[in-house]
Amino acid sequence: TGLIRTALMNMDREAKEYYEVIIQAKDMGGQLGGLAGTTTVNITLSDVNDNPPRFPQKHYQMSVLESTPVSSTVGRVVAKDLDEGINAEMKYSLVDGDGLDVFDINTDPNYQVGIITVRKPLSFESKKSYTLKVEGANPHLEMRFLNLGPFRDTTTVHISVEDVDEPPVFEPSFYFVEVPEDVEIGTTIQIISAKDPDVTNNSIRYSIDRSSDPGRFFYVDITSGALMTARPLDREDVSWHNITVLAVELNNPSQVGSVSVTVKVLDVNDNAPEFARFYEAFVCENAKAGQLIQTVSAIDRDDPQEGQHFYYSLAPEAANNPNFTLRDNQDNTAWILTRRSGFRQHEQNTFYLPILISDNGRPVLSSTGTLTVHVCSCDDDGMVMSCNAEAYVLPVSLSRGALIAILACIFVLLVLVLLILSMRRQRKQPYIIDEEENIHENIVRYDDEGGGEEDTEAFDIAAMWNPREAQLVVKNRQDMLPEIESLSRYVPQACVMDNNVHNYVLAKLYEADMDLWAPPFDSLQTYMFEGNGSVAESLSSLQSVTTDSDQSYDYLTDWGPRFKKLAEMYGATDSSGALW
Repeated sequence: TGLIRTALMNMDREAKEYYEVIIQAKDMGGQLGGLAGTTTVNITLSDVNDNPPRFPQKHYQMSVLESTPVSSTVGRVVAKDLDEGINAEMKYSLVDGDGLDVFDINTDPNYQVGIITVRKPLSFESKKSYTLKVEGANPHLEMRFLNLGPFRDTTTVHISVEDVDEPPVFEPSFYFVEVPEDVEIGTTIQIISAKDPDVTNNSIRYSIDRSSDPGRFFYVDITSGALMTARPLDREDVSWHNITVLAVELNNPSQVGSVSVTVKVLDVNDNAPEFARFYEAFVCENAKAGQLIQTVSAIDRDDPQEGQHFYYSLAPEAANNPNFTLRDNQDNTAWILTRRSGFRQHEQNTFYLPILISDNGRPVLSSTGTLTVHVCSCDDDGMVMSCNAEAYVLPVSLSRGALIAILACIFVLLVLVLLILSMRRQRKQPYIIDEEENIHENIVRYDDEGGGEEDTEAFDIAAMWNPREAQLVVKNRQDMLPEIESLSRYVPQACVMDNNVHNYVLAKLYEADMDLWAPPFDSLQTYMFEGNGSVAESLSSLQSVTTDSDQSYDYLTDWGPRFKKLAEMYGATDSSGALW
């Protein structure tokens, strides 16, 4: 039939999984002389769950730091199963031990291993080691192979907790404190407590995180942890304080613990009531007695538990006020009423009414507010027309036309004064200096160049040595008027010391240093008709040749008799080479 059957019982895939069978077929019933053919048949055994899981070792040793976060991995365990696929799937669980509530185990579906993790925070000081019994089992079983089981196995895991240097721990982990706002400075409002959880139990030092208390309202004792007030508290300014207290190990300052402290400031009646705003009332001249002119209300920064209630009355000095009266409405408001009629602006246009406001706190606090009442002119309907009293009353003997004439005259006089001032400002000041100035600072304008040493009319050198006498003997040229006279008439002659030019210059320098409004220069010398365009052209030596030997002064002889002396001084030569 060509049907292939098994020849052995209980074949084991784990021992031999693949078989190769050669099949031969013959004709003629297999008799001699018949023909034959062969084929190869490959046979693969499929897996069944006939092998239970087994742990390769019965004891595992693991360790974990006490600071390990929750859900962190502690270690791995694995149970071997010779089957494959779904038959090799595993499920791990903790079945016994003293760490069932501290540790947990999960199954990795890809690698079929058991992963032990931390379930709760660890503490070396509380418990140093744990023992767990771990079970690995096949979740998919075949009933016909149960006799080969059990299809589960167990192992024991020992976990050691290692000690680490931990920061201080506060007990409790949160503080809530209530304190009245009138507490005295230095009062202890709470004892903050922390301890070192390590076996060494190091000493603790306390402090406040200043970023949580920028106003520095509190202080904590460095050794005892006593939280005290360092500044007056005011609920109306800051009603809640959230501060952070730090605890540091004395031997290891890097280990820092912290705790939050919430301070609620309780209210104390320390603020007097006052007007809700500035009140300004108006009363008509034709107002009747008992007429309402203003409703006032008050505010109080305090917040009593029983609520706020204000009481109004006229201040003692205004208790018998003949003009106005007050009615307390018992709803934290009050009415201001007129007590009489017949108000007149020209008699009194403004009244000031002091009102006493009290609260219901303990102790009772009060303050006085002032209501300003203006007397106004109103129409028949009570609408305000004018609240300004006339500044003055015209005399009977002075008519309106005379008053207008007086005002017109005053206006004309003011216009004339302004016009005169404007003309003075626009007038140009002549640039002429009187003869009191120092002669050596003269700025003189001439139509032609000077005549050398023979020209004794322009300047007297004696003025350089005695400026005081120069004022009396200074000579003016008859043929030419200076364009600008001396500027030194503004220099006090008391500053000129001795008959020495050097001392005079020092005096001028001292005066310039002491005068904050003096210009940053001594004088400005301006000479006309020198340089380009003049007969003498430029007298400056800046553009001359380098040495005197290279310079020719022959042209000086062409300038006429006035420059003869100058030509002789500069050594103009004739054709024979002799100086003349």
